[in-house]
Amino acid sequence: MSDPKFWVAISFVIFIALAWKPLIGRFLSGLDARSARIKAEIDEAQRLRTEAEAMLKRAEAARADAEKEAAALLAHAREEAARVTEAARVELDVALKRREKMALDRIAAAEAEAAAAVRNAAADVAIAAARNLIASGLTQDGHASLVDAAIADIPQKLH
Repeated sequence: MSDPKFWVAISFVIFIALAWKPLIGRFLSGLDARSARIKAEIDEAQRLRTEAEAMLKRAEAARADAEKEAAALLAHAREEAARVTEAARVELDVALKRREKMALDRIAAAEAEAAAAVRNAAADVAIAAARNLIASGLTQDGHASLVDAAIADIPQKLH
């Protein structure tokens, strides 16, 4: 016991025993703090990952909605184009029928006008021929008999 090495060893053991608790406490509190910081970072990363997944799902849903809307717009545009095409076809058919009727009416009017002109010309020729015939071959008595016959035919011609 009188050996200095013994007392140094004892004092070293006592120093370690006394310093152990504060040193180990500091060491463990540093480890605990680092562990808490790492856990907080892991929790933050997990939260960010969850948010990123939610944002991805929303983005995918928005993309799907946009695709559906685009498909619906395209379908509507096709339907509208078909409707406009059909309306234009119907309108064209109506216009062609109207023009055909107008052309037929003009042809009928021209035919009627031509027939009236031919009748008028024939009547003029017949009147002229009758005048010539009457003037050349009828006597006063013949004229009187023609006038009497014409007067007698008036009631029948008026009905």
